[in-house]
Amino acid sequence: MSMVSLPGLKELIESISRERNLPRLAVQSAIREALLKGYERYRRAQNLERKQFDEDYFNNFEVELDIDGEGFRVLSTKSIVEEVNNSDHQISLEEVQQVAPEAQLGDSVVLDVTPDQGEFGRMAAMQTKQVLAQKLRDQQRQMVQEEFQDLESTVLQARVLRFERQSVILAVSSGFGQPEVEAELPKREQLPNDNYRANATFKVYLKKVSQGQQRGPQLLVSRADAGLVVYLFANEVPEIEDEVVRIVAVAREANPPSRYVGPRTKIAVDTLDRDVDPVGACIGARGSRIQVVVNELRGEKIDVIRWSPDPATYIANALSPARVDEVRLMDPETRQTHVLVAEDQLSLAIGKEGQNVRLAARLTGWKIDIKDKAKYDYAGEDAKFAASRAKYQLEQEQEEEEEDDDFDSSELEEENQEELELEDESFETSFENSEEE
Repeated sequence: MSMVSLPGLKELIESISRERNLPRLAVQSAIREALLKGYERYRRAQNLERKQFDEDYFNNFEVELDIDGEGFRVLSTKSIVEEVNNSDHQISLEEVQQVAPEAQLGDSVVLDVTPDQGEFGRMAAMQTKQVLAQKLRDQQRQMVQEEFQDLESTVLQARVLRFERQSVILAVSSGFGQPEVEAELPKREQLPNDNYRANATFKVYLKKVSQGQQRGPQLLVSRADAGLVVYLFANEVPEIEDEVVRIVAVAREANPPSRYVGPRTKIAVDTLDRDVDPVGACIGARGSRIQVVVNELRGEKIDVIRWSPDPATYIANALSPARVDEVRLMDPETRQTHVLVAEDQLSLAIGKEGQNVRLAARLTGWKIDIKDKAKYDYAGEDAKFAASRAKYQLEQEQEEEEEDDDFDSSELEEENQEELELEDESFETSFENSEEE
């Protein structure tokens, strides 16, 4: 059997496997596919009869690597027929029986169709090189996807490699001893207090493992996601790890709309164990546990509050550190509430540029309106909400009536259509009877 020589093939496979962290079998598969594409290019260049080669034309061809002999062969699987119409896919029974008398029509044979060393031209070699680079990239992306798919929504240790536009390119690893992979930290996912310098290390939250063939890192990581805060507390507080204390909700504003306001997080915790203080467990003795989290987040303010099944108590806790005098659940259906505080607590409850009340609203899921208790008009506010509730109910009733009307009209149309069809059928029947008569 003839063979096209590839000097240094074995060493090439080893070096690609080391440099790209790919298994040898994956590299060999990529080389075979690339060489087959090169052979296709060679055949198209040699196509003197101007045959039309569609996408599936070369499906019966394959490349066999001889690693020890440092070369490759091209093999073609052909069907045995009486009369040959396509010499690339078929071979005559008479020709095969000269070598194998037991061959029969419909059988398949594998033939060596390797071109001569000199015929495999420069264009075919260039095509092979381009396809090989692409196939190796595809193999790498597939391996990264398989390796990190199960690690989505977890936290990884990352190291700064370089900067591209406003993004930071990091090196992350899926575990001890595993090779590092590039990940992208976009501008919107960065913390304002972070100092991203070369080789600096951070904990990052793996948000997404991209699929497909787009350029750039496949891994999208974040320093601004609330999941990072949850992980840091779970890692630092044994009671959370042991499920004695649970994190019920998290509201985080890592990149506030104004540069005059710093990052802040509110976290609601709870426990079923009466002997455990969930807030104290998260804060730790003299703030030791929460301080570790704050340091990792570069000084971000964190409020740990006690969750409560009672909405009024929960809302009052969420507005910490402000002291709340009264919580009025004005409309539970639309989740609107008035929170009454003393005049000296107003600015603290609202927070700098509204950050405290904004995070409390996100945490609880209620629309919170902070009011000065001394100036609050109970009767006036109740009347206002009663009117708005009546208007809301009226609008809901009108919408339901419109839906019912639409449903009735559609039913009527269907009935009319059925009646017309019945009339047509009866007319056709009577017409046929009259013809018979």
